[in-house]
Formats: sequence, structure tokens, C-alpha cells
Amino acid sequence: MLVQGFNNLLYWVSWGLLLFSLFAFIDAAIRREDAYRAADKQTKPFWLIILGIAAAVNFFMGILDFLPIIGLIATIVYFVDVRPALRQVSGGGRNWPRGRGSSSDGPYGPFNGR
Repeated sequence: MLVQGFNNLLYWVSWGLLLFSLFAFIDAAIRREDAYRAADKQTKPFWLIILGIAAAVNFFMGILDFLPIIGLIATIVYFVDVRPALRQVSGGGRNWPRGRGSSSDGPYGPFNGR
């Protein structure tokens, strides 16, 4: 019973890692190529290859192997380092769809100095 519970846990963790790496791959694919250069990160094809390999390894291998751990590290590096830099360069912050206001806009609207 305990072994079956552990196997179920590993099954769901492996699916979570697969979805995490697929989300990172899709996010890297929709970013502009010039944003990678402007953020002074590796190129877009580099990250697509690394994240694609990470997703494939997570799909075909078990969670207790060595390669999925390397893929997880690459995915975490993308989310922690590369993605925020790309969002900053391309203007995609927290208020990305409506964040095209003036530099004097505050959280509650424009600041007119009154």
C-alpha cells in the first residue's frame, strides 16, 4: 500500500514537471527573438532546444533518473532568470495589456502634480 502511494505520488510529480517544462517551452516560443538579444541572454533557438529536450526527457524518462533533474534545473533557470528579463525588455510586466500609459501614471490613474 505504501509503495503504491509512493508510485502515485511520483506519477503526479512527473506529470507536473512535464507540464512545467511544456509551459516554459511555449512561453519561450512566443517571445520575440530580439528580446533575447536585448536582455543579453542566450538566443531563442538555444532556449527552445534546451526546453524542448527537457520536455521530451520528462515525457520519456522517469522522475528518478538523472536527466529529468537537469531538465528541471534548465526550466527553473528559464523561469527565474530569462523570463523576467524578457518581460522587462518587451514591456510585459504585471499590467502588460494595459500598461501603455504615461511614465507619470500611478496605480490609480495619472498623476497631475496637484
